[in-house]
Amino acid sequence: MASYENPWTFDGKEFDEIGSFIGFVYCVTNLTNGKRYIGKKNFYFTKTKQIKGKKKRTKVESDWRSYYGSNKELLADVALHGEGNFNRNIIRLCTSKTQMSYYELREQMDNRVLESDDWYNEWIMVKVRKTRDLRDNVS
Repeated sequence: MASYENPWTFDGKEFDEIGSFIGFVYCVTNLTNGKRYIGKKNFYFTKTKQIKGKKKRTKVESDWRSYYGSNKELLADVALHGEGNFNRNIIRLCTSKTQMSYYELREQMDNRVLESDDWYNEWIMVKVRKTRDLRDNVS
């Protein structure tokens, strides 16, 4: 059982175990009007702090548990309707940033998010290079 408000779901179950994954591709659905948003989110970010005069990088968990997306209209609707009126589903767990970018783009294109008002997505921007971890996991 997840230990945070309006938990993410993955494969029909509440999600709370990051494991070895670095992030995920997701879909948020507004339950009041059916409008959706596809995006990606990192589980961690790198923070730099100075220790004894030397810069040290540390991995810090992100705000993924409370995250809904970066789209302003989506965030305004979350504030208006409340978090409980939104379904947050993880489409794919990823082991690299390349996978996250690729699968986010693939989902956005497969769903034609820019061609319909049924989506919060307003633009798509991606830079992806071919890597072994991507070739091994594309299905």
